[in-house]
Amino acid sequence: MGTVLWFAQILMAALFLFAGFTKIFARRSEGVVHPLSPGFALPGMRYEIVTVIGLLEIAFAICLVLPVDLLPPNVVPRLAAAGLALLMIVISVYHTRRHETAVPQVVLFLMAVLVIVGRWPH
Repeated sequence: MGTVLWFAQILMAALFLFAGFTKIFARRSEGVVHPLSPGFALPGMRYEIVTVIGLLEIAFAICLVLPVDLLPPNVVPRLAAAGLALLMIVISVYHTRRHETAVPQVVLFLMAVLVIVGRWPH
């Protein structure tokens, strides 16, 4: 189970780092955000909010694979995965209200739940 958890954590960290940097470095013109990669776009959302979401994704992604545990074992990865799960719920509601697909967010939410449950102390 440890290999599966690390694979999920590294995959999530890579995806969220990419998504976060895509959101931060998106160019904007006339108040509209034009992301570098359209798959990670939040159309219709203010640039400042998109930037904050990108920063949160980067911070959680780093904490997800942080090798040093400052708190009791596996607390930091669980908290990071919980933050990402909450973020995916909010973003999936946003996409659903716009009548867009929320499948990627649901998959990432399930991966975050896997990390939370898998890193829970026995």
